[in-house]
Amino acid sequence: MKTLTYLLASTGLVLSLGSAAFAQENATVAFLMPDQASTRYEQHDYPGFKAEMEKLCSGCTVIYQNANADVALQQQQFNSVIAQGAKVIVLDPVDSAAAAALVEIAQSQDVKVIAYDRPIPDKPADYYVSFDNQGIGKAIAQSLVDHLKAKGVADGAGVLEINGSPTDAAAGLIRDGIHEALSASPYKTLAEFDTPDWAPPKAQEWTAGQITRFGDEIKGIVAANDGTGGGAIAALKAAGVKEMPPVTGNDATIAALQLIISGDQYNTISKPSEIVAAAAANAAVKLLKGEKPEATHTLYDTPSQLFVPAVVTAENIKAEIFDKGINKPEEVCTGEYADGCRKLGIMQ
Repeated sequence: MKTLTYLLASTGLVLSLGSAAFAQENATVAFLMPDQASTRYEQHDYPGFKAEMEKLCSGCTVIYQNANADVALQQQQFNSVIAQGAKVIVLDPVDSAAAAALVEIAQSQDVKVIAYDRPIPDKPADYYVSFDNQGIGKAIAQSLVDHLKAKGVADGAGVLEINGSPTDAAAGLIRDGIHEALSASPYKTLAEFDTPDWAPPKAQEWTAGQITRFGDEIKGIVAANDGTGGGAIAALKAAGVKEMPPVTGNDATIAALQLIISGDQYNTISKPSEIVAAAAANAAVKLLKGEKPEATHTLYDTPSQLFVPAVVTAENIKAEIFDKGINKPEEVCTGEYADGCRKLGIMQ
């Protein structure tokens, strides 16, 4: 009888373990992104996440949704994927403060949350994966400062600062990094702006007003990403500015790479989103298995993995973007940009 009881118990254990493994292999994972103002989510983040999930968990179901900068819509999407059985949610929040309530809802139902790209300061997620956003802000601003010094721009000259969305905690980290570099520089900040929803037209509108206000006192513009930087450049061109001040960016979008090649934008940040997306997929699978993903940092009491990106200018665009295969010349060196690509040695 004891032997039979033991065998039955052992069999039950094996069946239980088998069911758990089956559940992991057939789990549902959600990938919720914040907006469509940046093309990166559809073109890089989601494809990168899906590809890595297919490698690691071919039986898993991946649900992708984009909130289009709508906090209420993202909350609906979050609740919907939980109802669809998602066991891990990778969340890039529209509003970092509002996302704290979403984390609490998920964790109360034993659903794991990976904060992605933008941290959630008010409620620790189960994991956070991103590029080092404060480091990005400092790097793009320091690169601009060094460029202004090399050009002989006098101490005390003025720059504009265009930050990201005020509801995005990652934008706040980028802003902090920009402040760190600019405050240690010999240049003064004429004005700064937090861009609602990271919207380029809003950055363009604000920059147009500052051009009217400050004119040729503007010797540089630190923009927190390529969209806001592109908005600033559009405003400068619309105002007929003859000597364009250097403008920064971040994300290495194709449009920004073309502006760097044409000389209209000074720098951007190469941060292939597929790297972070793959790391999020790896973390998701570990959480499905009941394991703890490896952390390199702790940010807002959340175990985190932060990647260090590279600053890209015309001087190293060939080496950082094209030689590394991040983009192909035929994707970027089209039409009016072909001559610039040839001058930079990107194509013959």
